[in-house]
Amino acid sequence: MRHILGMAGKSAPPRVQSAPDPKVLIEIARMKMPFGRYSGRCLIDLPEPYLVWFSRQGFPKGRLGMLLATLFEIKANGLEPLLAPFREKTDPRYQDKDPRQYREGDRSLDTDFRKPGH
Repeated sequence: MRHILGMAGKSAPPRVQSAPDPKVLIEIARMKMPFGRYSGRCLIDLPEPYLVWFSRQGFPKGRLGMLLATLFEIKANGLEPLLAPFREKTDPRYQDKDPRQYREGDRSLDTDFRKPGH
């Protein structure tokens, strides 16, 4: 099979780290954009269309490019709640909750959306 895929004699590609590095997530949540239209804004607060533009034009080189590419993947996959605990505690969007406790589609137990008038 490896020969069919053109991989004869090549070793398997390195495994991708499955858990995100908390240091990278903290940096995404707290680092300010150093240039451009959104200069001074925290990376986490960059609008998704801006990140889409970077993905098409090419991310900057170096650490900033890696952070922006990671943020693009996070936003494109709807995983922004993962970053809330990494925001500065003074940020009104900071949440001291483990986002893994909540799943998409979870509803509050005290709200029944099937009842009329809600």
